[in-house]
Amino acid sequence: MKPVILDTNFILSCVKQKIDFFREISEKGWEILIPKQVVEEIKSIENSTKKLHHRQTAKLAVVILENNKFKEIDLKTKNVDKGIIKYTQEHPQLIVATLDKEIKDKIRNSKLVIRGKKKLEIQ
Repeated sequence: MKPVILDTNFILSCVKQKIDFFREISEKGWEILIPKQVVEEIKSIENSTKKLHHRQTAKLAVVILENNKFKEIDLKTKNVDKGIIKYTQEHPQLIVATLDKEIKDKIRNSKLVIRGKKKLEIQ
């Protein structure tokens, strides 16, 4: 079972575009890893004073996370992007679900991205 690590932007974009990322990733037989720092980041967006649609997307993301199974990992850093980059260097077999250009540019791992606003694809 290949592990897939999800970042905040990936989760929120899937929620906004109504992509059932839990189902799609699970159907491929992959294990979903979500850093606790990502969960915390999504919860902080939900409770922030940002635009209403950002808060609503984050709120729905929290509900989706609570209703699905995944392995929560600890990146042991407050900076989520740097933590994901470091974690992927330690786990080269890991697939990284991200839309973040900085992360994509700094890692050698396979990347899971959103294509055409509706489907997930490996790069």
